Amino acid sequence: MASLKELMAQQIALAKQIEDLRSKEHAEAIAKVQALIAEHMLTQQDVFGTSRGRKASGVKKVKSKVAAKYRDPETGKEWSGRGIAPKWLAGKDKTKYLIA
Repeated sequence: MASLKELMAQQIALAKQIEDLRSKEHAEAIAKVQALIAEHMLTQQDVFGTSRGRKASGVKKVKSKVAAKYRDPETGKEWSGRGIAPKWLAGKDKTKYLIA
């Protein structure tokens, strides 16, 4: 049976082999991807889509309208309950203005 020192030395040697192989395969994968990108003249947007915060050209974001939950009986103005409360509702009991 192997001693603890021998097993630890084998573990260190295996860890180095794993890291070397991982680095080699990583470099090969990058080279393949770069070759495909060059061959097909791909852009970053082609590969990864649009970047954060930007819409793809021609694609419109659909906003759904939220139903109103509160109505001012005097003016008829409505509020969905989202965002900052309107001035006509500030400091008042919201339950009195609920739409049934």
